[in-house]
Amino acid sequence: MSSADEIIDIVDENDRVVGRSPRGEAYARGLRHRCVFIEARDTDGRVFVHRRTPTKLVFPSLHDMFVGGVVGAGESYDTAALREAEEELGVTGLPQPRYLFKFLYDDGCGGTWWAAVYEVRCQLPVRPQAEEVAWYDFVPEEEVERRLGDWEWVPDGLAAYERLKAFRSSAGAAEAAQAPGAAEAGTRRADG
Repeated sequence: MSSADEIIDIVDENDRVVGRSPRGEAYARGLRHRCVFIEARDTDGRVFVHRRTPTKLVFPSLHDMFVGGVVGAGESYDTAALREAEEELGVTGLPQPRYLFKFLYDDGCGGTWWAAVYEVRCQLPVRPQAEEVAWYDFVPEEEVERRLGDWEWVPDGLAAYERLKAFRSSAGAAEAAQAPGAAEAGTRRADG
């Protein structure tokens, strides 16, 4: 079966299932569906970056800083995240990716999809599928940032990356505010 023939859930603006459709038809008709985006890092904290093959149904030959894909009919986001990460990295035995957040992506051309963003640490040697990944490497995050203007990136992955940076920034601020002594330190600075 080709990926265009895979059956996927069609969802509404609240992410409730309202029907099912072959994937190719859902893309052609702009039917809202579900996707997962998994940021995979190696043991050194470098981000898995790849260029998609020219045969991909969506965003062929573009770079991406996430592995992932479409959630199958009746499949949970969590199940899809693990399946997609293992498939695209070419590994088995990966830990369950950690869910971070979800957002509704709009491609500006009538297509929308719910995107659940995850992270996972991959300590295994990767062997990405040749039919999915044309080039790959684990890249330091500073290099990813430098390449944002140089390489052509998948637009939904870029949107997820920007949201992920904001999520981590706000989570870091929240953690700092909750840290023991944070209120006292702020008081001393204000009084001092």
